[in-house]
Amino acid sequence: MTSSDSMHMAPQETARLLRLATYASISVATILIVAKLIAWGLSDSVSLLATLIDSVLDALASLINLIAVRHALTPADKEHRFGHGKAEALAGLSQSMFIAGSAGFLLLEAGRRLISPIPVEAVGTGIAVMLFSIIATLLLLGFQQHVIRKTNSTAIKADALHYRTDLLVNASVIAALWLSAQGWDGFDALFACAIGIYILYSAWEIIALSYDHLMDRELPDKQREEIKQLVLQHKSARGLHDLRSRHSGTMTFIQLHLELDDDLSLLEAHRISDEVEASLMEAFPESEIIIHIDPQSVVGHEPMAEFDS
Repeated sequence: MTSSDSMHMAPQETARLLRLATYASISVATILIVAKLIAWGLSDSVSLLATLIDSVLDALASLINLIAVRHALTPADKEHRFGHGKAEALAGLSQSMFIAGSAGFLLLEAGRRLISPIPVEAVGTGIAVMLFSIIATLLLLGFQQHVIRKTNSTAIKADALHYRTDLLVNASVIAALWLSAQGWDGFDALFACAIGIYILYSAWEIIALSYDHLMDRELPDKQREEIKQLVLQHKSARGLHDLRSRHSGTMTFIQLHLELDDDLSLLEAHRISDEVEASLMEAFPESEIIIHIDPQSVVGHEPMAEFDS
């Protein structure tokens, strides 16, 4: 068994879940934009403006995700032999730019309000909209987490990350509105500043996650160890080296050198290699696996990779 349910998903089911997740994200963001726009128009709260901006960017980011996921699910072609999975990581970087830009605008607006505070109106309406936003976001996050467990999608992880920040943002806005209603007008802008800083932090997390995928970071140590164990479970396997792995979109790429007895025929060595590959494919179904066969006696005389496994 692997550490992720995504390793056991059929490609068709993965594609269906990814599309549903992007549609759900866009739908929720659009509904929240309308609700928050009305509430901000009535209250003139800068913290409500902050969460409105955040929702607009959520919608734009989710639209980017929809396009990226569609592209990432496109099969490999003549120009892209390894598929289009990195479109998801590019979408994550695009989202981080939107998120960082919104945080910058928000911090400027909050600074202006700190210098010249403005009383907040229609507090009850604002709080009601924020409570509705929290409920809608929780429902969306529940579905997104289900999709992430099944697909391990980078794009959906990035999308879920800034929706998780929305929960904190919305709770902060409720606190800011309540404090403003008690006559503490400056807290509205202070909370908006805190939200802006947190949004910048979340953007950095998305950048780091996307960077790892674009730079072909190795699979986690736990999965690499599982690959080794699966290979060595075969009774004819004498060892392995130069294990390389990476993740791109919904695809996993695995390469390794399999060490076998010297006196095996080419046909027998090929059969063993096929059996090892089959065991790996069972654990990592959406994978491309390349196995190079080495006679055990010459392994110690071959030049080894600097970062050998």
